[in-house]
Amino acid sequence: MGWRRMILRAFGARIGRGAKIMPSTKIWAPWNLEMGEEACLSHNVDCYCVAPITIGAHATVSQYTYLCTATHDVEDPHMRLVTAPIVIGDGAWIAADVYVAPGVTIGEGAVVGVRSSVFHDMPPWKICTGHPCKPIRERRLVGR
Repeated sequence: MGWRRMILRAFGARIGRGAKIMPSTKIWAPWNLEMGEEACLSHNVDCYCVAPITIGAHATVSQYTYLCTATHDVEDPHMRLVTAPIVIGDGAWIAADVYVAPGVTIGEGAVVGVRSSVFHDMPPWKICTGHPCKPIRERRLVGR
């Protein structure tokens, strides 16, 4: 996996020490990707980095998740592209097959449940799930 970090860095990505990017991960515009130390992009994650995507240290984005920083203005007759960054906080976990919309921030330590659709910011240290995704309870860590 070291060669992927090297290639992504050559194209402008900022990749922290020990970050893991699986071979099947798709990254569009790597110059807009920033990953903290030990962050992980799992199998078949799609990073549509038209705007910046920031993934904090020790955060995990699980398989088949789609991080999408662009949409179209449906009120514009030309359907112009609208972009906004995505931020995933330190220690957050995005479970499998989640959609994260443009402009969303997922707080530090938050967990987003499998197959959720995230259209609004999720608070730190909450377990969040659903369509649309909503916080359902506090995340309690032993020793925290």
